[in-house]
Amino acid sequence: MKVLAAAGLLLLASAAAQSDSAWAVDFDQTQTRRILRHGPWPPAEATDRTNRFSGNADAIRLGAMLFGEPRLSGNAAISCQTCHRPERGWSEAKSRSEGLRRQDRNAPGLLNVRLQRWFGWDGANDSLWADGIRPIVNATEMGGSAAKTAKLLSEDAPLACLARRVEPGYAAMDDEAALVLAAKALAAFQETLSSPRTAFDDFRDALAANDGAGMARYPASAQRGLALFTGRGQCGTCHTGANFSNGEFHDTGLVFFLNDPDRKPGTPRRVDPGRHGGIAHLKANPFNLLGRYNDDPGGMASIPVRHVAQQHRNWGEFKVPSLRSLPATAPYMHDGSKPGLRDVILHYSDLDEDRLHSDGEAILKPLHLTEAEIADLQAFLESLSASDDTATRYDSLRREAASCR
Repeated sequence: MKVLAAAGLLLLASAAAQSDSAWAVDFDQTQTRRILRHGPWPPAEATDRTNRFSGNADAIRLGAMLFGEPRLSGNAAISCQTCHRPERGWSEAKSRSEGLRRQDRNAPGLLNVRLQRWFGWDGANDSLWADGIRPIVNATEMGGSAAKTAKLLSEDAPLACLARRVEPGYAAMDDEAALVLAAKALAAFQETLSSPRTAFDDFRDALAANDGAGMARYPASAQRGLALFTGRGQCGTCHTGANFSNGEFHDTGLVFFLNDPDRKPGTPRRVDPGRHGGIAHLKANPFNLLGRYNDDPGGMASIPVRHVAQQHRNWGEFKVPSLRSLPATAPYMHDGSKPGLRDVILHYSDLDEDRLHSDGEAILKPLHLTEAEIADLQAFLESLSASDDTATRYDSLRREAASCR
């Protein structure tokens, strides 16, 4: 009898432990609907109609080759990879990037960049390929030019070989068209940078299927963090969808003034205008989707730039980043001012309401989180990450590209 009783106790303990893990949180119907909206993952792949080279295998190889090519820059020492490190989630460890000069913003990660609607922290570009032109020709970033890009594509044997494969009429292109070709190849490559499924995705699918055993494999702390995320925190208002981003712009309550160690005494402090300045750049940009390089000029993709307009509330707004694959991309926020995920969570826990616009984010309120809640939210955010093979595939693409003759 004692043996049977002990066995029964063990079974009860095992069931209780499983129940505690599976049902750490009793999600209500509203929260369940919100959780299910964060999937499925991965989303269906689609080519970019504005870029006729999107999905082209040779364009992808050419883009991979150009991504690590320092000769695109004015000093032949800076490449896209300088600030977007494959081993860092295609971001970097510096708070603010350094090209030819120190930049005002942190280099965003590039995983799942194909899912974005606007590009850059300020949305200054409306296509992934136009976003590739900006750093190449910007005098403070790479300091290159259309002429330098065209010359490189013509004189480097593997690059010239791939350019001819991608665009048979390449030799007749002028310098600007060659620059656009390079940018569209870069975009074709970046479209392949996708993050893998995660522990959260498995939990989300188990929840959809009412699979208790599958749900039980998701840590209790991550479940509690998810409950905060979808409930009191209202984080899903902006970080929505399968990519955990609505793709738009918001004021998150960071300081307006730039941390500028090079500022001379007595000179005014500089302010980053964010989306307000991004819209001005977008409208004036000859490479936007209203321009002649859009390969789908009558398509839906050009509608947003036609109608977007500056508003007072856009001042100090920045794009909502995806929350997938966060751990490798520290530091965080547009200015790289938060060293770790805990620091980001504390920012929203202790938010300074007086800093926000009078016409800004009414939804943002200090969360006043406990230490346990902070730990749970961090556990949930970390569950949105898993190791990926994009760096390995990048190296493989570059080896393939180098053999083209």
